[in-house]
Amino acid sequence: ARRMKGTCATLVLLGLAFLVLQAGCKPPAAPATETGATQPPAAITSETPQQTEAGSWTLTSSAFLNEERIPTEYTQDGEGLSPPLSWTAPPEAAQELVLICDDPDAPSGTFTHWVLYGLDPQVKELPEGITTTPVVATPDLKQGMNSAHRVGYAGPAPPPGKVHHYHFTLYAAGAELNLTPSLGKQDVLKAMEGQILAQTEIVGAYSR
Repeated sequence: ARRMKGTCATLVLLGLAFLVLQAGCKPPAAPATETGATQPPAAITSETPQQTEAGSWTLTSSAFLNEERIPTEYTQDGEGLSPPLSWTAPPEAAQELVLICDDPDAPSGTFTHWVLYGLDPQVKELPEGITTTPVVATPDLKQGMNSAHRVGYAGPAPPPGKVHHYHFTLYAAGAELNLTPSLGKQDVLKAMEGQILAQTEIVGAYSR
């Protein structure tokens, strides 16, 4: 009887030890809310604000629609004023805006009508009639040489015949170019090499 009691006691102790060991080895269960928190929110998976902004960047004019005729007052047959332009927000990383207007339909090759740079990305429009000076105070900007060897905007003056197309192209540069006034188009384009984040344009037509 004593031997049986000793055996039973040993078995009870071994059973308790096994239960203790099993409880100690079992990993704690993670709370359900914590597991759910590891899933990224739906908004984060589609976070591409800069790409969307750059892709939807648009340039417009209140004077004419894209591919439509430029009114006479913005040509050399009229007052020769630079047209009003406005645009949506450029990419967030933009440090400077540059505007170039040229006519690829000119008889002797592309004719540059306007070179403008040093424009703050916070500026969202250009009023009509920007003065033809190397430096403009409002809005703060610099202007370069056109193909007529003059600073500022030169309005369309095509030879009689076919319709010419005037491309107003706006560039967003990822760095400040720190250029001096009165430069030519090629100098400005060279300074922007590797720095262009996005570009947008509006095309105006004119003929005589």
